[in-house]
Amino acid sequence: MARVTERADAPGPLLRRGPRPLLLHLMLGMLKSSALPAGWPGSSGDWTSLSAWGEAAAALAAKLQSAAAEASPAGLDSALVAGIAAYRRHPWRRDLPDPPSVWQEGGSRMLDYGGPGDGAGAPALFVPSLVNRAYVLDLAPGHSMLRWLAGHGVRPLLLDWGWPGETERRFTLTDYVAGRLERALVAAAELAGGPVVLAGYCMGGTLAVAAAERRPELVRALALLASPWDFHAGDPERALLAARCLPFLEPAMAFGGTLPVDWLQVLFALLDPFGVGEKYRAFARLDPASDRARLFVALEDWLNDGVPLAAPVARECLGGWYGENRPALGTWMVAGLAVDPRRLRIPTLVVAPGQDRIVPPDSARVIAELIAGARLVEPRAGHIGMVAGSGAETALWQVLGEWVKDRLH
Repeated sequence: MARVTERADAPGPLLRRGPRPLLLHLMLGMLKSSALPAGWPGSSGDWTSLSAWGEAAAALAAKLQSAAAEASPAGLDSALVAGIAAYRRHPWRRDLPDPPSVWQEGGSRMLDYGGPGDGAGAPALFVPSLVNRAYVLDLAPGHSMLRWLAGHGVRPLLLDWGWPGETERRFTLTDYVAGRLERALVAAAELAGGPVVLAGYCMGGTLAVAAAERRPELVRALALLASPWDFHAGDPERALLAARCLPFLEPAMAFGGTLPVDWLQVLFALLDPFGVGEKYRAFARLDPASDRARLFVALEDWLNDGVPLAAPVARECLGGWYGENRPALGTWMVAGLAVDPRRLRIPTLVVAPGQDRIVPPDSARVIAELIAGARLVEPRAGHIGMVAGSGAETALWQVLGEWVKDRLH
């Protein structure tokens, strides 16, 4: 039998899958590059009108069918394809080692960025969102908020939720808040020898409010970083659109007990359908060796490395938060009790970035009015750029670091 040898031009392993879901963004790129159907949401910049969605459904189906039938190298958005190809072949890879894990439960763990002997730093437990990897706060050299804080008098502890296993797939928000987060908070306070600063990012901040109200004796102060509270602030139609997607997501959740990553990415795409295509076209024009290109790759790797959401939590968030606006109305229940931030009596920092497209500034800003004495900071930054972008040190890190250290006095 002849010996089989590998082709010299054999493609390398597929290491990157983004942007996810790829087919959606390619099709949107094709729609963008051709005439949008009359009345289709987006033709006039309006992607959130619920009435327009119903009227445009048939036009969308016809347009997608036509685009698929005509798909060819000539019909593709060449600039978008060039950007995706440049991203996928970029040599940058995240190689930051994890700090020690000092607590673990199920698939979750708590990482200590203070390191041995650094216990004198102001202890702060950081709580990220459930739907993205925790390492956005430790993205890359020069773009790690937690390592910067560790070098400036803070002892950061990071709750890494991990991948939802068989147990977590049955979790509700009560299980996450009154269970896993609360026990991590207890472990952090024991490690620090007293109450800690509780800092929540994005959805993690919404969960942190409930945890701080349940266990105020463990929380020295509360920092809420781009954390949504009023889900109908600014643009209620967008929130209602997300809620109305829930019935269409039920078959996917019934299959595996979670809302899969690609479906989560579709929901994010509803916020800015053509945004992914635009940034990849811009990336195609960058020098691959530039710092800007490396940061783009780092952020895209993180964005496409999502985590599925437990189905019960997805139903609570889409139906209860986005659909019914329960946190803002005071009807969100955790362990049978309504969550009311007006009961909090601890120092609080609320950060509402003014250029946030994921959490509208009004949604994050409102909680500063509910917590007595809360300090409101509104940096000119975006949702992710605030914590990991090129201007993050000025936009957030310095302010947050000084505020956390002041809580020791």
